[in-house]
Amino acid sequence: MSGGETSSSSSVVPLEGLHDVEDYIWANDGEQSLSWDRFGHVIDLVQNGNLAFRENRFGEAINCYSRANNVKPGDPVILGNRSAAYSRISQFLKQRPASASEYKPLSGLDPTIHAELALKDAEKVMTLRSNFVNPYILKASALILLEKYELARDVILSGLQVDPFSNPLRASLQNLETMAANTLKRTLGKPERSDEFDCTLCLKLLYEPVTTPCGHSFCRSCLFQSMDRGNKCPLCRTVLFISPRTCSVSVTLNNIIQKNFPEEYAERKSEHSSLTNFGVDLIPLFVMDVVIPCQKFPLHIFEPRYRLMVRRIMEGNHRMGMVILDSHTGLIVDFACEVEITECEPLPDGRFYLEVESRRRFRILRSWDQDGYRVAEVEWVHDDSPKKRTELQEITNNAAEYAQSWLRRAKDAASQDRRRLERLLNVEAMMPTPLDPERFSFWLVTLSERRPHERLELLRMRDTEERIKRGLVYLRAAEQGCSVQ
Repeated sequence: MSGGETSSSSSVVPLEGLHDVEDYIWANDGEQSLSWDRFGHVIDLVQNGNLAFRENRFGEAINCYSRANNVKPGDPVILGNRSAAYSRISQFLKQRPASASEYKPLSGLDPTIHAELALKDAEKVMTLRSNFVNPYILKASALILLEKYELARDVILSGLQVDPFSNPLRASLQNLETMAANTLKRTLGKPERSDEFDCTLCLKLLYEPVTTPCGHSFCRSCLFQSMDRGNKCPLCRTVLFISPRTCSVSVTLNNIIQKNFPEEYAERKSEHSSLTNFGVDLIPLFVMDVVIPCQKFPLHIFEPRYRLMVRRIMEGNHRMGMVILDSHTGLIVDFACEVEITECEPLPDGRFYLEVESRRRFRILRSWDQDGYRVAEVEWVHDDSPKKRTELQEITNNAAEYAQSWLRRAKDAASQDRRRLERLLNVEAMMPTPLDPERFSFWLVTLSERRPHERLELLRMRDTEERIKRGLVYLRAAEQGCSVQ
């Protein structure tokens, strides 16, 4: 995406201190240092990302930073640069005049989601660099884009305690104070309850209202669900050249509803929360494949029912189950794995690009349809307690040593195959501590490619030692160039 277009909007608070990104410099940090092959890969990705950022190609920059983060998770430079790129995209979308969409629609980009991703990265950087001023600039910018001005002001004041002479923070504080002075006038009258405040799709009080360019207001979730199946206004059928994801919640209308109809608003909020916060033992299901813990992979979401599911998940705990259908019965199998959405990027055609990491496994007790997708009641599954913990720990430690030597040999063999090398580096980055034998056993079997029925058998298995032994057999077979059934 290019950020070269200018805005005609005057209601957006200007962002300060996001005109450039930080170059990646090798730091000798002891045991945490990257190996030379991984460092070379990371520095190439960051340099390409920085070049794209400086040329206003922010989408490309984010892609480079995300790939670098996969190889070296939690690096403050990478996360800070990605946060700045997310904020610049969000700023561009918020300032883009509506008339521009008639000539160049950007139907899959949402300024709110990008601002939330910027905030997530900024908060990680702040935990790593609390004595630096840049994390405060990044976090304040993301909060301003989310229109959380009081929180942004608090962050700016905290940053000024670190560096009282920071020009970007001082300018941001002045911008916020100017905006506050311009919005002091408030309406004193209390409107009567009427159907003017109802959504014409669900016929209930508007919740998180969004107003389309043709002037009609709907609940944000109702409009999203309608727009998954067509790009027309549900009321007047006017073609909408921008996706509902590019429309921020109408802050003024939302405040009027919340202040004047508090009880009904609370009911709508509770109703909406029940669809996004499933509880401890309930989980939405994405029917696709068998995954096991300690994996990281991308997903493209394009079906309308799953677009709805992903939006609800992103408003909740960012987690869902990955499950496969039984090839004989056509029903979902009994065991599956929870995955967490760590990255969510809306695409111009309405799809979502996700990065997910697999977490815990579970057994499905029962499942049912909810708005087109599956929801299940589950019980979380763990391996049986070993009778001889000392022996299991020794087996795990030996397996870890073998796995690391296997990885070194595999990376050397893949030195000319960039894709395979990147995959090995990504798997290596997911390696858990051997002090957790159960989780380590799952990571060990991810080193080799297994078929769905084999992965399902590994999920059902409750013997950690047996899973480690199988993982070692798989690695030896892979190294010898043969397959194990």
